[in-house]
Amino acid sequence: MIVVKAGGRVIKQARERVVESVAKAQSKVLLVHGGGDQVTETSKRMGIEPVFVTSPSGIRSRYTSMDELQVYVMVMGMINKFITASLFKAGRRAVGITGIDGPTILAERKKRIVIIDERGKKRIIDGGYTGKVVEVRTEFVTSVMERVDVVVASPLAIDREEGVPLNIDGDQAAFSLASALKANVLVLLTDVEGVLQDGKVVPKLTIQEAAELSNKIGPGMNRKLMMAAEAVKAGVTKVIISSGLVEDPVGNALEGKGTVIS
Repeated sequence: MIVVKAGGRVIKQARERVVESVAKAQSKVLLVHGGGDQVTETSKRMGIEPVFVTSPSGIRSRYTSMDELQVYVMVMGMINKFITASLFKAGRRAVGITGIDGPTILAERKKRIVIIDERGKKRIIDGGYTGKVVEVRTEFVTSVMERVDVVVASPLAIDREEGVPLNIDGDQAAFSLASALKANVLVLLTDVEGVLQDGKVVPKLTIQEAAELSNKIGPGMNRKLMMAAEAVKAGVTKVIISSGLVEDPVGNALEGKGTVIS
């Protein structure tokens, strides 16, 4: 079994290409998709202005109010079902789920978060409806995967205490699922060819090298490298960071094109 994470920009620009590539795979596939750009566009059309906050470490993220959460659930559901329908068209048996189903992904709502405000000052605000994954239950996913070729998963979780849906980071969802399922391979499809250093793709990294390099590159990719190292430690055989915008992106990644962490 392989886990594939297709980021929101990849889904927006090359969704059908990703679907065709997943449909060719010889293994069972768990496809985790993003959709942040689509959520932003839909929010604006509905008159809800998206809010982004910056953490003290410089990481910019979406602030999920209840209104934004409702849009997030709606848009992720739409993306999920269009992907599932396209896989059926490509001749594959597929089921679309979220981390809420089962339940599969349990998270904790961040009650308070620290942000840097427009004056450059630290400020504590209500955490909204964004969660941190604390537990993955694999029973539901494994039972479904016995009956289909592809499971398509939206990055939503359920709050372990309050029982409400939570927006979770797509990479965090993919890494958590891959680790819990002890996947053979986790493929991260991004809008770049791999991990870039001095303008060139780094072809291979050990766990230690990935952890060290994560301190030297920008936000986004640094988190991917940190989580990749943890996933391999947890039993994932290898993590491949590769482009989702090329022909047959999954096959391209499985051939080792991109950055392989093992």
